[in-house]
Amino acid sequence: MSDTFSVTANAAKRIAFLAAKETKPVMMRVAVLGGGCSGFQYNFSFEEQRNDDDFVIERDGAAVLIDSTSLELLKGSQLDYVEEMVGSSFQVKNPNATSSCGCGNSFSV
Repeated sequence: MSDTFSVTANAAKRIAFLAAKETKPVMMRVAVLGGGCSGFQYNFSFEEQRNDDDFVIERDGAAVLIDSTSLELLKGSQLDYVEEMVGSSFQVKNPNATSSCGCGNSFSV
């Protein structure tokens, strides 16, 4: 298992598309917060600046930030952008999660 976090081509393309709509250059932050129905939940936001403890992944014109605390829970994970009949969303494929909720936005370790 890889210790790093990766971003699929689909996710990078969607992040670059959304970032291009912003008035200032932005990067997507992926964070793990306490809460959700399974103990932890994923949070996605756009930010203009990176912090000193951020891990940065750049792919196909997109930049993703992950703070060091969240990275511990996301080691070996992959960010994807999935388009389905019921809607489209960013999804984290996390090998560390022992269980997750039905919506896929929260997990436990």
